[in-house]
Amino acid sequence: MTDELVYAQALARVCNFNSQAAMSLYRRLGSARAVYECRRDAGDLADKCSPRLREALADWDGALRRAEQEADFAERHAIQVLTPADSRYPARLAGCADAPLVLYYKGAAPLNAARVVAVVGTRRCTAYGQDLVRRMMAGLAQLCPGTLVVSGLAYGVDINAHRRALENGLDTVGVLAHGLDRIYPPAHRDTALEMVGHGGLLTELMAQTNADKANFVRRNRIVAGMADATVVVESAGHGGGLITAGLARSYGRAVLAFPGPVGARYSEGCNNLVRDGRASLVTSAGDIVRALGWQEEAAVEQARARGIERQMFPCLTGAERLVADTLGQRGDLPASMLATLTGQPVGKLQATLFQLELKGVVQAKAGGVYHLLQ
Repeated sequence: MTDELVYAQALARVCNFNSQAAMSLYRRLGSARAVYECRRDAGDLADKCSPRLREALADWDGALRRAEQEADFAERHAIQVLTPADSRYPARLAGCADAPLVLYYKGAAPLNAARVVAVVGTRRCTAYGQDLVRRMMAGLAQLCPGTLVVSGLAYGVDINAHRRALENGLDTVGVLAHGLDRIYPPAHRDTALEMVGHGGLLTELMAQTNADKANFVRRNRIVAGMADATVVVESAGHGGGLITAGLARSYGRAVLAFPGPVGARYSEGCNNLVRDGRASLVTSAGDIVRALGWQEEAAVEQARARGIERQMFPCLTGAERLVADTLGQRGDLPASMLATLTGQPVGKLQATLFQLELKGVVQAKAGGVYHLLQ
């Protein structure tokens, strides 16, 4: 019998990067296998289904063969194949309408860390930008040592963020624009290998997929979607970092930017973001921590490290305890997924979450994601 993960990989391939259609069908029917079993009628269930997609949904033969090959490759190379049904799938990303149905992950760090920050910017990072990244990572390591740093493994700001995170003991994940059978650019291979043990490499693309231009644009939505905030270090007036910042804003996530000298080419994009109110100005890791409200969480963790215990789940109702237990087991989750996992109607769940916030048990984070504080 074909495994559900193989059906999920095949569905993603059938939909040919139409993530919204794949995810819509998956959620509507409950599993990728169910979509396969309804494949001749699936076109009637998919939102805004084009004739080409309708035709593709009716014929899975080639996609299933390719998916089986990829499943074998993943098993041989210790690659995790993640779908939204897996607790290891990034919960923040799962709440985005265009989230990938399938992710391929090779790494050790949990993707649902309590604090996740994306760092993006120009591929032509200046000495000024490199210094900003170095000081930011050192500050985050001191103030919030559990922070997961996400970037794209590209030249410039990306690779500086990964390397400085590793130097300061922070886990870091690189989101790739190609399959896990290669590293691009090849010059970053040593850093990528180190990241596998202290973070990881993540992609929605099967092996043998090249690093084509369109894949870099699609990669940006994963970087933005799996983080609490996107920090733009340096950017020209146009570029991939600004695209990622725009995606983060569309997901309701915080966008932060370091300013630069007026007239400096690779500070123009950051300065424009701040000027136009599309990003908050930050000058240090401390500013980032304050902007995201991470001080209280960090203080709780430090108290626990010193052996100071807070009362667990004080005076919770049955519905409140169910939500708290679910967050404790699965990590940060968007309200939509909490409603599914707890079986609570959305209206009742929102009231429950409000009471849990008042009791200091959960905290609402950017993008409608809830985090367990206790």
